[in-house]
Amino acid sequence: MAVVGGKGAHLGGLSRIEGVRVPAGFCVTTDAFRRIVAEAPSIDDQLDQLARLDPDDRAAVRTLSAQLRRTIEGIAVPDDLAAAITGALARFGEHAAHAVRSSATAEDLPTASFAGQQDTYLNVVGPAAILQHVSRCWASLFTERAVTYRQRNGIDHRAVRMAVVVQRMAFPHASGVLFTADPVTGNRKVATVDAGFGLGEALVSGLVNPDVFTVRDGQIVAKTIAAKQRAVQALPAGGTQEVAIDPQQQEQPSLTDAQVVRLVDLGRRIEAHFGRPQDIEWCLVDDDFQIVQSRPITTLFPVPETGDQENHVYVSVGHQQMMTDPMKPLGLSMWQLTAMVPMHAAGGRLFVDVTRRLSSPGGRAALLDVMGKGDPLVRDALETVLDRDGFVPTLPDAVPAGPPAGGAPAPLENDPAVVTELIERSRASVAALECDIRTKTGPELFDFLLGSFEEHKRVLSDPLSIQAIMAGMEATWWLNDKLHEWLGEKNAADTLTLSAPDNVTSEMGLALLDVADVIRAQPEVVAFLRDVQDVQDEAFLEELAKVTGGAEARDAIEGYLDRYGMRCVGEIDITRPRWRERPATLAPVLLDNVRNFAPGAAGRRFEEGRQKAQAKEADVLARLRALPDGDRKADETKRMIDRVRTFIGYREYPKYGIVSRYFVYKRALLAEAERLVQAAVLPAKEDVFYLTFQELHDVVRSHQVDGRLIQQRKDAFRSYQALTTPRVLTSDGEAVTGAYRRDDVPAGALVGLPVSVGTVEGRARVVLDLAEAALEAGDILVTTFTDPSWSPLFVGIAGLVTEVGGLMTHGAVIAREYGLPAVVGVAQATRLIRDGDRIRVHGTDGYVEILS
Repeated sequence: MAVVGGKGAHLGGLSRIEGVRVPAGFCVTTDAFRRIVAEAPSIDDQLDQLARLDPDDRAAVRTLSAQLRRTIEGIAVPDDLAAAITGALARFGEHAAHAVRSSATAEDLPTASFAGQQDTYLNVVGPAAILQHVSRCWASLFTERAVTYRQRNGIDHRAVRMAVVVQRMAFPHASGVLFTADPVTGNRKVATVDAGFGLGEALVSGLVNPDVFTVRDGQIVAKTIAAKQRAVQALPAGGTQEVAIDPQQQEQPSLTDAQVVRLVDLGRRIEAHFGRPQDIEWCLVDDDFQIVQSRPITTLFPVPETGDQENHVYVSVGHQQMMTDPMKPLGLSMWQLTAMVPMHAAGGRLFVDVTRRLSSPGGRAALLDVMGKGDPLVRDALETVLDRDGFVPTLPDAVPAGPPAGGAPAPLENDPAVVTELIERSRASVAALECDIRTKTGPELFDFLLGSFEEHKRVLSDPLSIQAIMAGMEATWWLNDKLHEWLGEKNAADTLTLSAPDNVTSEMGLALLDVADVIRAQPEVVAFLRDVQDVQDEAFLEELAKVTGGAEARDAIEGYLDRYGMRCVGEIDITRPRWRERPATLAPVLLDNVRNFAPGAAGRRFEEGRQKAQAKEADVLARLRALPDGDRKADETKRMIDRVRTFIGYREYPKYGIVSRYFVYKRALLAEAERLVQAAVLPAKEDVFYLTFQELHDVVRSHQVDGRLIQQRKDAFRSYQALTTPRVLTSDGEAVTGAYRRDDVPAGALVGLPVSVGTVEGRARVVLDLAEAALEAGDILVTTFTDPSWSPLFVGIAGLVTEVGGLMTHGAVIAREYGLPAVVGVAQATRLIRDGDRIRVHGTDGYVEILS
């Protein structure tokens, strides 16, 4: 790879596979490119400038890339190198036609394909023309698209070298692309073939629509034959041209069915050789397939490894936990070690295998019911898989569908003391952990943590805690169902739960309003927060205290961090920086609160919510009493209202307890990482994030680490960031997305799940990073997902739209708590809604309209 580049290396590998034909040729190695670059010292300066450019500054990237290309193309090929290339060409004949193809060292990688980023030239005839096109291939390392691709994938421009492949030109009857896995669904058992007449450039350039064949288990299961009016063909003197296809041939298949099956068999052989699904470019010459390129398909979501050949169905943990970003290995392993059910890692995400539950009729019904209440798209995706004959076998009930032996636990009384007791239990457990861990270091720390994880799971599985959570959720469902049936009201519980007590997440948002009250009257503190990007995280609070009014502001922030500093965006990943570690992260939200609210807003908002809930309760009960059998209905409803207000706030506390424990674990592990850095075992303490818990344990014991493994994990993590987490994933690799299947929304509206009633119209603010939020009163927040760390933003917005979420996920609970109309589970919301668009959020009916 370092000598011949990605394309050259893969072509070499292809040529060694029995039965695979590759056009003959040779490679101009990266050593030649190094010589060329060394001829122009100005290239160093230009590369320095390029490294400093913002990849979003398209004009600057375009200008500097063009300068680099002109510089490289202006360098004459050295005589000895030209002679070597000409000599290699001689064995093919002076007038033989060739393809001259770029082959960069950062190309056709498992994590970054660079498909189409550098240049290829077809039907180049004669030594002089080939030398000229070799120079053009060198220069194409700096096409605007290649430069931008490297910047976005974190690849250093200086670390990349260019080789050039020179191959005998193939003159095909047909050509195209074979994907050995379905590039849309990810299904590894389905291959797709795109085919057209003539050279493949017609397909690549979009000149024609291809014939498309879908193949599974050696059989064509679908095909679409396009009207192919144009083709690209080689010219006798060199170069290519577009030509019209005879009308009688246009709708003829470019391949026979037998040829398609034979091509896919060839692709499976190539896939087996490289060990992963491939994107293969092929040509058909005299009924013989020639392979001109094969690269990994980098857009497929990885499949969990099980070691068996059985069918499996996986549900995304991230969609339940409201964190679909990839996690680093330490974060993955820590969550696995503390979770209540086994979890499988793939693509930097976690999944639960639900195959066994789906196989059991009773377990299937219970699972679909729970998933449907949380996220209808997950339920629909699971039902889509179940509709496929034989993928999930039906077995005798192995998973109990009803209550456990001994009967269901007795319903809880509507007693706030139950919640108080549970919160005190959790606090005591965290306090004991903080006390006991202080003296633990080295291997002893890891043994202690393994024991702590059992206590962690004991707290999570506390029967009383689970009862309290379910009591609040079931009361919510009861109220929504019955009040819709009796009064025709949708989601009435949303108003009845406003300002419910003991909700640690909503309290967190209101508490930051109190911090803003301290800051508002201090102009120097406000100015400091505006310029906080110039202050290092570790110095933030210290520097804040130096400005006028800063000491009081620092104390207020410190008090907030004492209660909530363990939180952060993506907090289920222990490797994410906590607010206590990066308090400056709160600056944008504090500034929004200073700008958008008057003093005392926290108390007023809570009281307003409480009064709205009381008024709604009185209204609902009065209307019920006027109905037939109204007293009974009103009495039952009153009990459920009391029940939901007693327990619904506690729904947020177990997550708070988990994250509190995680921060204790993290500080202890980072202290070990610091010791490893001091002992010169690791160059940076954050490197431990790319090791699993057990691997880190081994490093602490042995004081030896595999630096290559850490680098591989960093590269893999970067590639995972470009992947979209599927809600449901099968062992075939198919990502099943699910659909709402509704016809009761206006044309053009974006459909989602209604989780908080009301309709609001306003400016959409598309925010992907909480630290970059800049919101005005009346704005509607549009984002991918919201975990509890986003709740401080909720106090200042008018509505919420997310791509991920369910009725009882944290964002939905807090949206209802604050009375925000909200629609979640809106597919591609952050792409379809542009920042600044005027939108209308229908939180009662579950859709969003883009108005302008």
